[in-house]
Amino acid sequence: MLTDKIQEMGFKPDALGEQVSRILVSAILDDVLKGGQQLVETDLQKQFGVSRSPLREAFRNLEKKGLVLIIPRKGCFVREVKAEDIAKTYPIRATLEAIAAGEAHTKMTDQEVLLLKSTLGKMEEFFSNGDTRSYWKQHFTFHETFINASGNEVLIDILENLRLRTHRYRFSHDYYRDYFSLNIAVHRKILNFLINPDSNTDELMALVKSHIEESSRIFIANLGSSGKAREITGSNTL
Repeated sequence: MLTDKIQEMGFKPDALGEQVSRILVSAILDDVLKGGQQLVETDLQKQFGVSRSPLREAFRNLEKKGLVLIIPRKGCFVREVKAEDIAKTYPIRATLEAIAAGEAHTKMTDQEVLLLKSTLGKMEEFFSNGDTRSYWKQHFTFHETFINASGNEVLIDILENLRLRTHRYRFSHDYYRDYFSLNIAVHRKILNFLINPDSNTDELMALVKSHIEESSRIFIANLGSSGKAREITGSNTL
């Protein structure tokens, strides 16, 4: 329930619009709020204990992030993930993340290298345990680490919104078991490139780009008949 998410993230009434936005983003990514669901202002006002203004500020913020759709005279709705969303978003993300990886290549600090190694180790552990929720969270952190290491604020800002959108494209762990193994292998290669300043930057960028493009092809090929992304079910949901 959304109320549980509000309590979990420590909502405080004295920091309104930004906190409401942060919690709603998390609720959407965690499928507490699902695609197509309407965000009813009166209900949310009661749950958050706030007035209409911070809610509308949060709705506008989520709309900019591509997570909700505001329809005049109808309301605010969580965007449903469709094949066309994936087809439009992934090529842009693939190109920009490749650039970020290239810029991060010779800038990685010891702390960032340790974080990448630790994150990859956790990805392998969670994959082995069948914990898809935790796997994807570590996957998100892995990419976030080298993107931030690029030091390019423009890239970091743009990719933050793009990755929020693609973070919602989740699929069955059992169906993707072979893909997950390949996914870990690719991330190990990316890590080896990033931690070796003498490795070829162009090859690193090509690897990151092809990895994200391949993810896009797999996602689109395995959409449900409705054209919406198939969500993970049961205890392994993200």
